[in-house]
Amino acid sequence: MNNSFDLNKILRPHILNLAPYSSARDEYTGHVGIFLDANENPYGSVTPENFNRYPDPYQADIKKKLAPLKNISTDQIFLGNGSDEPIDLLIRATCTPSKDRVIILPPTYGMYEVSASIHDVHIDKVPLSEDYQIRVDAVLSAITPDTKIIWICSPNNPTGNVMQDEAIMAILENFSGLVVVDEAYVDFTDKPSWIGRLSAYPNLVVLQTFSKSWGLAGLRAGMCFASKELVKILNKIKSPYNISQPAQAALLAGLDATDKMENMVKEILEQREVLCTMLEKLSLVNKVYPSDANFLLVKFDDARSVMDYLLNETIIVRDRSKVLLCEGCLRISVGTQEENVALIEALKAFEEKKEII
Repeated sequence: MNNSFDLNKILRPHILNLAPYSSARDEYTGHVGIFLDANENPYGSVTPENFNRYPDPYQADIKKKLAPLKNISTDQIFLGNGSDEPIDLLIRATCTPSKDRVIILPPTYGMYEVSASIHDVHIDKVPLSEDYQIRVDAVLSAITPDTKIIWICSPNNPTGNVMQDEAIMAILENFSGLVVVDEAYVDFTDKPSWIGRLSAYPNLVVLQTFSKSWGLAGLRAGMCFASKELVKILNKIKSPYNISQPAQAALLAGLDATDKMENMVKEILEQREVLCTMLEKLSLVNKVYPSDANFLLVKFDDARSVMDYLLNETIIVRDRSKVLLCEGCLRISVGTQEENVALIEALKAFEEKKEII
């Protein structure tokens, strides 16, 4: 292993010595008492439910429930406002603007590039192969002394496939910066999470979300799993109360409903196979790519025309036809049985319309 990872070496120097904001709840984490420390309204809220108290800034109760589900310690968990918050914080913690660099592997999730651009961080793009796998030699060749993070989405968005273990391990073992594996769609694949390998790779960071399999996209809650030392840094630089009290209450309730989550995932997987079969029977479909996610990447003869027709039918899919290596493709989320049937009927109607013309 050529990796000589040292977290202190990749952090921005002033972050190491930063004095974090000390919130009113840092000194007392209990739930009972006379709270005269945070300048809150003691009489309640203007809403029927009382939101007059600030939420737990470190979401301790959620982490206690989440840790055994992920087989990890609570101090290796960072919870953020969606996965986008830890993405942003990881860049802020490590990358000096106008100097440092990150590597992304297009086609991939767009927020890695957006966040880097916001912070004026250089972006080196190493496209995936034609079969949407990591080109390890090209990635390793793109690394410079100023490269701080390599972003890997697996299962990948928008292609839906899982990246090969050997490729990710090769990068982890030959790069002294952070390797972030974004597993937003991990619950839709039978491949194991990279969380189980955090102890083996100190430079590994794993992202997950409550938005997909848990059905909690409206709460904006993401999970980041990393070394205790890196989680301390993320807690140090995050906003004090980054997950609201209503969101925390809903997350706690959701973590008690793992059976429901698993049943929804099972239904989505069944519908994914049905939808794939129905799409492959359509003459206007060139290819349905294999998927380990809750969506399908579908190549059409004329993707933009199909997209426009579906929009007119109030069926909204995602146009990926201008994305590198996804030319002519639409990304279609797996819906309910009724929604999937409506989609197929609309596509059949479009086929018939084209034949008449």
